[in-house]
Amino acid sequence: MLRTIDLRGRTLTPTELLAVVPRATAARAEALTTATTIVHDVAARGEAALREQAERFDGVRGHDIRVPAAHLDEAVARLEPAVRTAIEHAIERVRLASAAQVPSPVVTDLAPGARVRQRWQPVRRVGVYVPGGKAVYPSSVVMNVVPAQVAGVSEVALASPPQRESGGRVHPVILAAARLLGVDEVYAMGGAGAIGAFAYGADSLGLEPVDVVTGPGNNFVAAAKRAVAGLVGTDSEAGATEILVVADDSADPVLIAADLISQAEHDEQAAAVLVTDSATLADAVAAHTAGRAVQTLHAERVAAALRGPQSAIVLVDDIAVATAFSNAYAPEHLELHLADPRPDDYVHAGAVFVGPDSPVSLGDYLAGSNHVLPTGGQARYSAGLSASTFLRPQQVIEYDRAALRAVRRDIVALADAEHLPAHGEAVQARFELGEAPFELDDDRGELDDDRGGIDDDRGERGERADRGSTEVA
Repeated sequence: MLRTIDLRGRTLTPTELLAVVPRATAARAEALTTATTIVHDVAARGEAALREQAERFDGVRGHDIRVPAAHLDEAVARLEPAVRTAIEHAIERVRLASAAQVPSPVVTDLAPGARVRQRWQPVRRVGVYVPGGKAVYPSSVVMNVVPAQVAGVSEVALASPPQRESGGRVHPVILAAARLLGVDEVYAMGGAGAIGAFAYGADSLGLEPVDVVTGPGNNFVAAAKRAVAGLVGTDSEAGATEILVVADDSADPVLIAADLISQAEHDEQAAAVLVTDSATLADAVAAHTAGRAVQTLHAERVAAALRGPQSAIVLVDDIAVATAFSNAYAPEHLELHLADPRPDDYVHAGAVFVGPDSPVSLGDYLAGSNHVLPTGGQARYSAGLSASTFLRPQQVIEYDRAALRAVRRDIVALADAEHLPAHGEAVQARFELGEAPFELDDDRGELDDDRGGIDDDRGERGERADRGSTEVA
C-alpha cells in the first residue's frame, strides 16, 4: 500500500533531497487554478456566487448563509455533555499556551531623550475558517478563535460549510463550539468561496471584509489564501495534512502504523511518510499499516491517501540522513520515534512530537499547542497559527530636541551619501531658529559645526541671517 523510496547508498545535496521528497504537486497546481476562479467569482457576484457554490459543492440550496442566533443556542443546548467538557478543556489549554505567545511591550532607551517603544497591536477583524466536508472539526474552532481572542482581536467571524444532512446548517458541534467561545457571527459557506467572501465581503449578508483570514482546510482552501494574499493577511497555507515519522529500530511499528493512518483518514490528499534506517522496521510498519487500514472507518479514504504520490516509506543509511530528509521535507507534523530523538536538530517542522507518548492526535486536540500548521514544505519559512498571527509589531519613536541634535550629523551624512538631501534638510529645519547648521569638510570627510551664528531671543546659538540656508554639502 505504501510505496518505498530507497535512498541508501546515496549522498544527496539539500537540492537533491528536495527533489525526491514525496509531494502531490499536480493536485496543488490544479487547486490554485480552481480556487482563484472561485475567489474572483465571489468578489464579483457576492451572495449569488456563494449560493451557486453551495449547491454545486455541498448539495444545499435556500439555506441561511448567515447563521441565526437561534441555531447557535440550539446547538449548545443539544451538545453532548462529554463533548462539551472536552471542548472546554481544550479551550482552557489552548488559552494558556496562546497567552505565552503574546510579547510584552519593550522600551529601549538609546540615549537621554531617545526612546523607541515596541508594542504589538491586534488586528481589528478576523475571519476564521473551519472545515466541515469529510469530517467535523470543533477543535479547529478552538484553535482559530482562542489565539485571536488572546491577542485582543475585537471582531471574529467564522465560516464552515453548510451540511446537506443538517438541512443546510453548519454542523451543530461546530456551532456549539462557536457559541461557547462567544462567537455569534457565523456563516454557512465553505471552501475557497468562504475565503473569498472573508477577503472581499458580501454586502447582502452583512459580511464586512476582514483583516486576516486563518484556518485549515484542503488544498483548495490553502490555494484560496494564496489568491487573496496582499488584500488581506493570512496564516500559513494549512492544506491537506501531513505526517512524517522519523524512527529507528527502537520504535514500535504498531504505534507508527496507527499514527500514519490517523492522518491519512483526513483526506485522500493527506501525506503519510516514514523515514527510517531500519529495513526491518520499515517492513513491519508496512505490514501493520496495510492490516489496520482496511479495518478503520474511512478505509477507502485512507487507502487512497496511502497509495498517493505524497505518501511513502523512505529508507536511509542513518539517522543523520533521516534528519536532513526531514528538514528538506519540512513536514506539518513531525514525530520522532528514536532512542536519542534530539528535537533541536529538526529545524523545519510545523510542530514536533517527541517520543511514543506524544502522538499527533494529542496535538490535534488537547496538547495545548495549535493544530493549524503550515503544509507543503512551508514550515521552512512559515509558522503555525498563534496569538502572534493576529498581532502587528509596531514601533513608537520619541526623541526630544537634544536627542535629535545628537544624531543630526549622522542623519545628514547618510542622507547626503544616498543623494536624498531633503531628508537631512528636514532635520536641519528643526534647528534653524536657534542653532547653526553644519557643513561637510571635503578635505577631512567629517562634519564641522558652523559657529558663526548669533544668539537668538531664547539664548540659543547660531541663528543665521538667511534662515532658509542650511549649507549642507
